Amino acid sequence: MEPLYQQTHKQVHEVQSHMGRLETSDRQSLHLVENELQGRIDQIFNSLERLEVLSNKEPPNKRQNAKLRVDQLKYDVQHLQTALRNFQHRRYAREQQERQREELLAQTFTTNGTQKKILDIANMLGLSNTVMRLIEKRAFQDKYFMVGGMLLTCLIMVLVVHYLT
Repeated sequence: MEPLYQQTHKQVHEVQSHMGRLETSDRQSLHLVENELQGRIDQIFNSLERLEVLSNKEPPNKRQNAKLRVDQLKYDVQHLQTALRNFQHRRYAREQQERQREELLAQTFTTNGTQKKILDIANMLGLSNTVMRLIEKRAFQDKYFMVGGMLLTCLIMVLVVHYLT
């Protein structure tokens, strides 16, 4: 059990030291480094399974200590696995943001996109251009009535406050 434990412990430290390569590697080799680390972590998990079986076969006075050492290694490897997954998630989110940014920058905008769509829908529904112009004229007039009503309401409130105080 001891040689396998030492080998697995050494592999854990190698993976920990290689985790720093994730931050410094370029985009092309990043996937290779991730795959290499994931392969090493999987190999360590296989070794840990064998170590668990071997720790159960230890003499009773050494069994508790052996299980504790294996559990500590398992805990360390789980943290490495979580760190790798977090890095992959952050990388994926960054790539997605870059793609969305590029799509947004490449998109062309038109000034009257919405008005044209409304006119197209109205034409599909059978409304004539005359009716559409009347609706637009009415909406334009309604804006003036709304602004006038707001100004009149504000004037009345100012007068009420002025005369009642």
